[in-house]
Amino acid sequence: MRIRTYLCVAVAAALLAAGCTSGTDTADTADTTAPADEAATTEAAAAPAEAASVEFVYSNPYGFGDLDPSSAFSNENALLQNVYETLTRLANPDNSDEVSGVLAESWTSNADATEWTFKLREGVTFHDGSPLTAAAVRDSLQRTIDLDLGAAFILLPVESMEAPDDHTLTFTLAWPAPMDLVLSSQYSVYIVCPSAVGNDSAWFNDGNACGTGPYTIDAHDPAGSTWLARFDDYWGGWSDGQVDSVEMRLIEDPVLAEQLVRNGDAHFTYNLPFDVYDSLESDSEISVLRGLSMTNLFGMLNVRRLSAEIREALVLSFPYDDVTAALYGGEAVRARGMVPLTVWGSSPDLDIPQTNLDRARELIEAAGADGLTVTYSFDAGTTEQQQIGEVWKANLATIGVNLELEPLTWDARWEKAQSDPDTAQDVFTMFWFPSYVTPFDFLFSTFHSEEEPFFNLGYYSNEEFDNLINEADAVSGTDREAASELFRQAQEILIADHAAVFMLDVPSVEVLRAEFTGHVPNPAYANVVRFYDLRAVR
Repeated sequence: MRIRTYLCVAVAAALLAAGCTSGTDTADTADTTAPADEAATTEAAAAPAEAASVEFVYSNPYGFGDLDPSSAFSNENALLQNVYETLTRLANPDNSDEVSGVLAESWTSNADATEWTFKLREGVTFHDGSPLTAAAVRDSLQRTIDLDLGAAFILLPVESMEAPDDHTLTFTLAWPAPMDLVLSSQYSVYIVCPSAVGNDSAWFNDGNACGTGPYTIDAHDPAGSTWLARFDDYWGGWSDGQVDSVEMRLIEDPVLAEQLVRNGDAHFTYNLPFDVYDSLESDSEISVLRGLSMTNLFGMLNVRRLSAEIREALVLSFPYDDVTAALYGGEAVRARGMVPLTVWGSSPDLDIPQTNLDRARELIEAAGADGLTVTYSFDAGTTEQQQIGEVWKANLATIGVNLELEPLTWDARWEKAQSDPDTAQDVFTMFWFPSYVTPFDFLFSTFHSEEEPFFNLGYYSNEEFDNLINEADAVSGTDREAASELFRQAQEILIADHAAVFMLDVPSVEVLRAEFTGHVPNPAYANVVRFYDLRAVR
């Protein structure tokens, strides 16, 4: 039996009393022989004392609601990315269409991206000791398709999968799709070992797991911490200074999370108030990692209730500069259309509207809309959307328009927005993050024509726009440069039609203790620390 971390040993009794559940301990079944190139190092360190274990504490502001790798569709990715692996990964945070292999070593497609062949890495072992095979990958992805939960919809193009040999997997698609990007998603495309494919979600949510990743779930308390332990037979091998065990500790209070990182009781956190980052940055023991996320904030305008003139007036009345300066500590950036700047196919030089209250007033008068009341639907309790509404309301008052703020829970306002567009809100604000990294995800889900409203809650419909993004998606598997140009043209149509107020791209700020190096934030995998990449420096 592998020795657990000192922390888990110290609190084992308390965890059991609180309902902590242990995950499968793979060391009982897996070969723990050190990789050949490290055998001498391991032997030398064996006596007289064992090398010190390296522990890492990840302060997590949100709980893990679903640990089923086929259906999890939220911040569970921070854990799952370390326990399971995918065929591909977007490894370069500065280039969101540069795909690298993980469990796949290479891949090819036919000219129209309807047939894909992936060659799998050899010598990979699941946590239960079984080998990675093409049949295992096929069956794992089929489990996701059959469950049809979470982000399973990204696999909708898949018509069939075949495993002609142990290390070759082929996909036949019903329509063209960029499977190299699809299979790099942080949702629903994790590969599960054959012995776990038949298990239901309850098995996973009890703290059990079986993937190929560098860590296994050692223990899981849904209301507290989840502990990970290194998988000794990981195909990447191990070297000195890597993290042996991880505690992913639920700390919902940002003040407490900040204190834990300052004191060295936690090594990583995020989602702190923006006014504390400068102070943290002045501490030589702490690194503050700043960048942009792949999340944006926008307000869809109800084209069924608002004329083109009124929509243009709303777009021109929006306080873009004031909003970006006031929110997120001034670290957000003005949105350049619907596709965030961190996503391939974005267009940083798009001709976007600027605040122009004089022109907005002229448009309202021309439309005979002086005294108009516009409803602004936003998530109750979200400070950013509330502040935006208040600043925008002041601007609109100067042109004779009243902005009525309507805070509701997400479920309540989504239900209202889907009921009847003619009586629904005028502005529906929303954050968006892609299920996999493609402009199509941003544009299709929110602006493609829909018979019944789902996420297109401005009820926008434009056949030319629809055709452009469909064509762009079809060629994105083989020619992303051509796809980018088509996506650009589609965004130009949205802007010209005043379909939405594109507000801002949301920043990402993470905090890491200086005792560790190796973490490079990647906006494609929000708030994920790849513990395997870390090195303890002291």
